Amino acid sequence: MAYAKLGRDSSARKALFRDLATDLLINEKIVTTESKAKALRPIVEKVITLGKRGDLHARRQAASFIRNENVSEESDSQNAVQKLFSEIGPRYEDRQGGYTRIVKMEPRKGDGAPMAVIELV
Repeated sequence: MAYAKLGRDSSARKALFRDLATDLLINEKIVTTESKAKALRPIVEKVITLGKRGDLHARRQAASFIRNENVSEESDSQNAVQKLFSEIGPRYEDRQGGYTRIVKMEPRKGDGAPMAVIELV
């Protein structure tokens, strides 16, 4: 199956998915275009599977992809990787995949792009 290039070169596409995956883990729900949501789903599913494993190697693999952003504005709060391994991973311990849901929305007002909400189940 071919994947969507989304009008970007490979480095810009990787940066886009790193940002979207980090925002999804922090907020647990984001609004984006339908094609970005569909391309983001397998990436986030693999990262959550790393969070379920919970060992040091999985933590380092996730930290190499997820941005080092704090979950809240407090200076001593946890970052996105810590949230993945302390909250999100254990939440899906008994689930065999299918951690995200994509819900289609009305088209964007400016350019008519099909929009969707991607959220953690």
